[in-house]
Amino acid sequence: MFENLGIVASNLFTWQNILFMNLGLFAGIIIGALPGLTATLGVALLMPLTFGMDMVPGIVLLLGVYCGGIYGGSITAILIKTPGTPASAATALDGYPLAQNGRAGYALDAALKASTFGGIFSAFVLIFVAPQVARFALSFSAVEYFALSLFGLTIISSISGKNQVKGLISGMLGLLVATIGIDPINGTGRFVFTTQLLAGIDVIPAMIGLFAITEIINKSRSVHKVEGERLAFSNKGIPAGEFWSKWGNLLRSSAIGTFIGAVPGTGATTASFLAYNEAKRASKDKESFGHGNIDGLMASESANNGVTGATLIPLLTLGIPGDTVTAILLGAFMMQGVTPGPLLIVNNPGTIYTIMFSLLTVNVFMLIQGKFFVRIFANVTKIPVALLIPLLVNLCMLGSYAGNNSVFDVRLSIIFGIVGYLMTLLDVPLTPMVIAMVLGDICESNMRRGVAMASGSYSIFFSRPISLILIIISAISLLYPMVKTLVQDARAKKQRENGEQK
Repeated sequence: MFENLGIVASNLFTWQNILFMNLGLFAGIIIGALPGLTATLGVALLMPLTFGMDMVPGIVLLLGVYCGGIYGGSITAILIKTPGTPASAATALDGYPLAQNGRAGYALDAALKASTFGGIFSAFVLIFVAPQVARFALSFSAVEYFALSLFGLTIISSISGKNQVKGLISGMLGLLVATIGIDPINGTGRFVFTTQLLAGIDVIPAMIGLFAITEIINKSRSVHKVEGERLAFSNKGIPAGEFWSKWGNLLRSSAIGTFIGAVPGTGATTASFLAYNEAKRASKDKESFGHGNIDGLMASESANNGVTGATLIPLLTLGIPGDTVTAILLGAFMMQGVTPGPLLIVNNPGTIYTIMFSLLTVNVFMLIQGKFFVRIFANVTKIPVALLIPLLVNLCMLGSYAGNNSVFDVRLSIIFGIVGYLMTLLDVPLTPMVIAMVLGDICESNMRRGVAMASGSYSIFFSRPISLILIIISAISLLYPMVKTLVQDARAKKQRENGEQK
């Protein structure tokens, strides 16, 4: 690697590459901040523009869109509780309460720095340990994928708050939604009442409905009371000392994001919720999560940006895309007449390491751009609610439609918005439903493939070491909050009885 640093420097640091890198970041931040317009959509829209470009400028443009899109989702998640991307849904849980308390600048700065930290962490992993991590991730069979997704589903228990039953009900609703469409194994239709549901429920309109439209409905109920209301915004960011005091949380969350990103088929949304759960589990102040805890926000942002570099590991080393974005990047490489894989690293090390180091450079420029653009996007908080609501409705409808150019997706987002609103009235948490929707299909399909591998026996899930360890951790993760609640209730009852006796 080190013998190629001279080539990397001469290839990467040209005015063209720096320009296209920053243009990609600018576009990515804007696209990511708009509800429903994901980083995937941004990369797909701009990929045709790279056809007439050289490979390195074209790829760094798309990497800029990718990283900027993942980070940009945090801006509206914090300011108006409308995640720009699904990966920012966990960010909204603590980011929005902080903004409501007049600490929007503090939350936005923390999100930016955590995103940069996670992105740089994953870039270094990509550069130094790509072949090893990719080889480990690709050793996963359906059995390990099932165990990993099962562990992700146990997050439901941890984020359900005090009412575990309502959290589990929400999770079950999400699993039910995940079964809609064609059976992944048998190919038969399930809960398909129209041909438009054959492919299942798209997660983008579902998330827009549950998070954005639900919030819009809640805001519209009190618009006459809050006309002209503004969130108290302060430009004061997070102090450097406080930020670096969270180094343990940052490292853990970035590592989670990197690992999840290196495993094909998971993604930033899964990583952000897993990291959020682990941050809550490790915290001494668990009750403050969901009410403005900065650890939860930083965990989510460092994890989802930690995915960006890791998803390139299987792509560049083995030619296997880890998610939708890297599949588009694979197409961009092939448009340039290049096929990623082990031979590419051997034959063109200078070019590949240039692309790897470009990801590191992209994150540095993201920090610089973010410092500037955060102040511009913060003006969203100055818009009166009566004007903001119609704007948000239009953005939500646009985001729902843009993914598949489908009016049906717009209708789905409205339906999920109504469902989400009814759930909030009943005090049923929304997040477990989202997690179950994301992981349900992965969990089901891999469980059935694992059973098929063992000729109908479930013992295979307990006979493989990685799977067994993950299942044990999942059981502990699921049962611990319930046992803790029972113990606390028992202690409280005993204290009341002792007080009555006295």
